[in-house]
Amino acid sequence: MADSLIGNVSDTAFWIAHCRALETERPDALFRDPLARLLAGDHGKKITEAMPVSFITAWIVAIRTRVIDDYIRWAISQGVDTVLNLGAGLDTRPYRLDLPESLIWIEADYPHIVEFKEDRLSKEKPRCQLQRVKLDLSSLPEREPFLASVNARANKMLILTEGVIPYLSLEEAASLADDLKTLDHAAYWIVEYISQQASKYRGNRRMRQLMQNAPFKFAPKNWFGFFEEHGWRSREVHYLLDEGDRLHRPMKLPPFLMLLFVIRGIFASKEQRAAFRKFQGYAILEPTNS
Repeated sequence: MADSLIGNVSDTAFWIAHCRALETERPDALFRDPLARLLAGDHGKKITEAMPVSFITAWIVAIRTRVIDDYIRWAISQGVDTVLNLGAGLDTRPYRLDLPESLIWIEADYPHIVEFKEDRLSKEKPRCQLQRVKLDLSSLPEREPFLASVNARANKMLILTEGVIPYLSLEEAASLADDLKTLDHAAYWIVEYISQQASKYRGNRRMRQLMQNAPFKFAPKNWFGFFEEHGWRSREVHYLLDEGDRLHRPMKLPPFLMLLFVIRGIFASKEQRAAFRKFQGYAILEPTNS
């Protein structure tokens, strides 16, 4: 059962890595991650196979990975010299993206994830100056001095929290956002956009059962308002459905689900249809001036 395969939040990294491996093996892949299968292993494969409608997760991972890749390239073109990847999981961008050799890339995650990753990738060479730090992000005594030390070394920093915020409570996310706002060299922050509709889906009984050891918690009533309240405004949002169309990779649904969405679309208002298009996405934030 998937709920027994996911013992904690860290296990979801194996699931996502397997999805990246599946995308890499497509002839029309939106990106190539040759290390994804090495990292995902059988554990990631088993989680993926146990999940219902796993093809939707695979599609989301493919689109979001491409969106984030493009954000990172843009940020570097704007002078970013440091990338801070919090809750990095099994991400391999320092190895697969065409990055400046001078770029400093810092990954922070739980000790067991860092140790696993260093062991599996010991023979691989990153394309930038990669550093890994063992860190429990929920521990303020660990987090605050770590963030301050990274900020002191950076000139212009991009923060990445891929797949992190959904597992935080509103209080935990607010605390992290406040801490990141204090970093005067932090120029951009890449983070999930989660609509209220997406939060409701994640909160249904089946998803709660499957993710009981790694529950989704983050569900603000006003996503944009939440981050603005904590010093971050949206510079740009790429919604996954729109990006799928732009990349010629629309979400493909089984006939019965497609019929259901068509029927709902007939009776939905223009505003409801527009809201559905903004179901989920990724945003790049920048600090407010105040």
